[in-house]
Amino acid sequence: MAEENTLARSVGGWPGAIRSYVDDLNSEMRRVTWPQWKQVRATTVVVILSVFAFAAYFYVVDQVTFRLVGGIMNFFSK
Repeated sequence: MAEENTLARSVGGWPGAIRSYVDDLNSEMRRVTWPQWKQVRATTVVVILSVFAFAAYFYVVDQVTFRLVGGIMNFFSK
């Protein structure tokens, strides 16, 4: 019987829980300090350049490793 009461309270209380969650969410979103457009552009450029730099680095490492392993395989397969 106690289990039914707990289940009924948890099912019956979900609209209030959702309302409380949304109220808390709105309260927190009012406290957020949003960046300026200039700051967003600058950090976006940094991220994009970093992605290209890492891609180039991993391309070079991949090519060197591929050729090194290929050379070792050719040396030992003769």
